[in-house]
Amino acid sequence: MIPSRPAVARLADSVASELEKRILEGSLKPGDRLPSERTLALDLGVSRPSLREAMQKLVSKGLLTTRHGGGTYVTDRLDAHFVDPWQDMLKGNPSMHRDLLEFRQMLESQAASLAADRATDADISRLDATYAALEDSYTRDDLDHCIDTDVAFHQAIAEASHNVLIGHLTASLMRVIHGHVAKNLEHLHARPQRWGQLRAQHQAIWQAIREHKPQEAALAASDHIDFVRQGIEDKARDEERRSSALRRLGDTVPPQDKA
Repeated sequence: MIPSRPAVARLADSVASELEKRILEGSLKPGDRLPSERTLALDLGVSRPSLREAMQKLVSKGLLTTRHGGGTYVTDRLDAHFVDPWQDMLKGNPSMHRDLLEFRQMLESQAASLAADRATDADISRLDATYAALEDSYTRDDLDHCIDTDVAFHQAIAEASHNVLIGHLTASLMRVIHGHVAKNLEHLHARPQRWGQLRAQHQAIWQAIREHKPQEAALAASDHIDFVRQGIEDKARDEERRSSALRRLGDTVPPQDKA
């Protein structure tokens, strides 16, 4: 029996809601290409016409976008509207980095606390995998990989909090400060003792969450950001001393030798 148009519309609404939920929870991330229409229809247990109508609803809402050459993608609009202006402002106002770290400390300590309280077995398995990848990057002394796995580890914690806003804000924040994170890790990497402390902090956060200890997880995450803040201040002080020394060196060179 062919369903009536209202029944199809109601089914499309349900499918759209399911896809929207996957986008909000992070199962479908900004930039992800959706599976083929056939695969997605089978996954959701609906007809392809119902799926097409649902996808069109999300295109209209700006959550999905179609690209020339084929394919439907999760839009990055949720992140881009946050990321782009803040990246520009941070470049022009270095003093804002302190405010950003305060916000990050508040966000990540709460995320860790909630993750320790709410994480499912699947969340713990994912957290274990991201932590193992991070540990591997430490073992291999692979700085580039360490930067990527550091970001992935913190994002896994945010999503294990089961708070949609924390998940999306953390993803956006990490995009804003990715270059900032990279420079700080480079600074710490050149100092073996500090590098070892950073490694121990990630382990403390991981253990507290997987042992479901919210207060310990929040404290470990907060201590981690305090450590990051100190590293940034140390780096800025070192750079100022180096610049000052070079200026004094320049002042002692005879004028004929400066030419």
